Amino acid sequence: MQLGMIGLGRMGGNMAKRLAEDGHDVRTFDPKVESTASSLAELRDQLERPRAFWTMVPAGAITEATFRELLELAAPGDTIVDGGNSNFRDSQRRHEEAAARGVHFVDVGVSGGIWGLEVGYCLMAGGDDEAVTRIEPILTTLAPDDGYAHVGPSGAGHFVKMVHNGIEYGLMQAYAEGFEVMRRSEFGLDLHEISGIWRYGSVVRSWLLELLHAAFEQDGSDLEGIRGYVDDSGEGRWTIAEAIAEDVPVPVITAALFARFASRQEESFAAKVNAALRNQFGGHAVRAVEHAKAQESDPRA
Repeated sequence: MQLGMIGLGRMGGNMAKRLAEDGHDVRTFDPKVESTASSLAELRDQLERPRAFWTMVPAGAITEATFRELLELAAPGDTIVDGGNSNFRDSQRRHEEAAARGVHFVDVGVSGGIWGLEVGYCLMAGGDDEAVTRIEPILTTLAPDDGYAHVGPSGAGHFVKMVHNGIEYGLMQAYAEGFEVMRRSEFGLDLHEISGIWRYGSVVRSWLLELLHAAFEQDGSDLEGIRGYVDDSGEGRWTIAEAIAEDVPVPVITAALFARFASRQEESFAAKVNAALRNQFGGHAVRAVEHAKAQESDPRA
C-alpha cells in the first residue's frame, strides 16, 4: 500500500522503515530529516488518489497545524491518520471537520517506543469502519501478531492509548518506589541482579522490568548517569481528568503523576512549610539551609 509518512523522529522514522521493509510504498516528509518530499504539498503530489497520510508529530500545536494544512491539501476520499499522542477530544473534533469535507480521519494510539522497528507496535485504532479497513494493510504490517485492534469510533484509539499511558505511569512508579526501598535497606542488595531474576517466574515480571534491568546494566545499580527528573507528555493528566469526569477513583495513577511533579523540584516549598509548621506548633527541630549554600545562591551574603 502507498502511504505518506509525516514526521520521521524516533517513532515515525522506524515505522517508515518497517513499512518499506514489508514492501509498502512509503513517501515521506519531515523538514528536519532527509525525505522524499520538501513540503506537504509535494508529498500530496507524490501519492496516488485516494491518498493516505500518517502523521507522527508531537501532540498540540504542531499536530493541529499539520492537520489544518493537510485538510486543505486533501481531496475527498483521502485519509488522514494521527498516530501521535493527541487528546481524544481533539481527535473527535478533527474527525468531524474532516468528514465535512469528505476526508476520512483515523486516530491510532501507538505503543512500542524505539523497539517497534524490531518487534512491532501495539496499535489502537479509532474511526469509521471504511477508513480503518482501508489502512488495515499498514496496521497489520506495523503491529506484531495480535497487536492491533479497531477499538471503536472516532477518538477511541487515542482514548485507549491515553488510559494505557496512565497505567504505565502507575507501573513505573511502583517499580521506582520498590527499588528505592531495596536500595536504602541494610542488606547491600544488588539491584541489577534482583531485576534480572525477577524477569523469570516472578509475578511482577514485565517488559518494563526487562528495560529496568537493561538500564542497570548500562548505568550501574545506582543509575549514576541519570538525573531523577521525570517529565510527562500529558496523557496521565488527561486520564485523571476523565476519571474525575466519570467519578472513577484512580489514586495510583494520580500519585504517580504527582511523583513526577515532585521529581522536578530542586527544593520543595511545600516541604519547607511542613517543617516550619512542625517547628511552630511542636517545637520540632528544623534543618537550616547551609550557610555556604546560601552564600552561593546570594552573592550579597
